This record gives sequence, C-alpha cells and structure tokens, in this order.
Amino acid sequence: MTSLPQYSRYTWIPVTIGKSGAQVYRLDDDTRRPRLYAKSASRSTQPDVAEGLTQEAARLTWLADQGIPAAEVVELRSDGDGTWLITRALPGRSAAEIWPSAQPGAIAEAMADIARRLHALPTAGCPFDQRLSRIILEAEQRAAAGLVDLEDLDDVRAGWTVEQLLRELHAARPQYEDVVVCHGDFCLPNVLVADDGATVTGLLDVGRLGLADRYADLALMSRSLASPMNEQYGDDDVRRFFARYGADATDERIAFYRLLDEFY
Repeated sequence: MTSLPQYSRYTWIPVTIGKSGAQVYRLDDDTRRPRLYAKSASRSTQPDVAEGLTQEAARLTWLADQGIPAAEVVELRSDGDGTWLITRALPGRSAAEIWPSAQPGAIAEAMADIARRLHALPTAGCPFDQRLSRIILEAEQRAAAGLVDLEDLDDVRAGWTVEQLLRELHAARPQYEDVVVCHGDFCLPNVLVADDGATVTGLLDVGRLGLADRYADLALMSRSLASPMNEQYGDDDVRRFFARYGADATDERIAFYRLLDEFY
C-alpha cells in the first residue's frame, strides 16, 4: 500500500515490532512538525485488521477524554482499498526496551499504577464491551476463520490444535467477572514510560480496550514481565506488580485469560 500524498513530506520508516497485523510506519520530518505514526490495512485482504483500526481510533479518542495518556488521533480515513489511522507520537520509551538496571522494578510498579488508574474509570461510561459473553463468541469466530496462530502459542500449549484450545476455553471459563475498564492487550511493548521509569506517558494498541474482568489485564502484564523475551524483568518484578496493584498472583483467572489471548 502506498503512503498518503498529504504526508509525502514526511519520511516513512517501517516499524516491524508488534503483532497487530497492520502495516505500521513512523513518520519523521526534518522541520518542527510533530512525529506521527501511521497504521494501514487493506479492506479487501485484511477486513478484520482494517475494522480494528476504526475501533482503535474510537478507543483512543475515548481514553483521551477520560484523562488517560493515549495517542491523539490526527486522522482516520479510507484511501482506495486502504484504511489509515494517523496518530501523533507520544513522549517516552517502550517499557519493553532495555533500561538501566535500577529501573525495571520501578517500571513494574508503574505498570500497576496505570492499570489501577484505568481500572478505576466508571464502567457505566465505557461504550466498549469485551466481556466473556461477547469475547468468547469472537474467539470462536476467529478460530473458525483460521486466524489463530498455532505457531505462536505459549510454551504450556505448544503443539495444541484449535479444537483443544476451544475445549479448554469453555472448560476453564470463570463463573463470574469482576468487570472494569481493561486495556485488553496490556503488555510491556504497549506501554510508554518516561525516562525516570516511574511514570507512564502513554498506552498503545488499544483496539481491544473495553469492559472486562480486571484479570484480563493482570494476566497479560504479569506474563510479559516474566517472559524470557523481556530478560531484564523477572519473578521479583511480577511480585512487585501484583503487590503494588493489590491483587492475588495465584488467582485461577490468570491462566484463563492467558489462554483466551491465544486466539488473538
């Protein structure tokens, strides 16, 4: 897909980190115009990803209205076969980057702080629904459409089939939901942090934001902190995260929401 003519004076730099399915670019300019980011998807070959960009734009705007740091939507448009989301760059660095050795613990606590702040938003004002009655149906639809990446399963489910995943999803479904406003894909690469390591400056990739059990977020961030891919973090940081948030690190919902994430 070609870049948008109205942004032709920017240098378009592909961004390959992330698994959204969209084509992502950083737009740099040698003048004083702000840095931008562009996400694009084909409506004919990637209809679910293109629709996801529309959903993400709505969620970014809503989050900003709630006072949660999120990228400003500059433009959402269709151009030919493509859907484009243009956002203004946020300050800060990815929490998944390499940080000075003294800071990972502070970052783990900053993850807990932004989660508590997000989860404290009034649920009555959130128009986005990610509760199990809807999201399990979506997971089933994604499975039927062949959208589950069986090559990227967690180690504990390596080699599983889609049928096995679905059976376990239904068998392990929690009996209740502690519903709050959740990020939906709450992991280290999706959070920006100030240089002090203690302040979150922005949330990224919010296309799955909505009403859900708080453990939907806690499960994914604790997995991210414990992942070998983020080798500077470890079990101590997971403990600090749960202690700062004030949640049970052994709750059975953690395993369920990590299983649910396999469908995305």
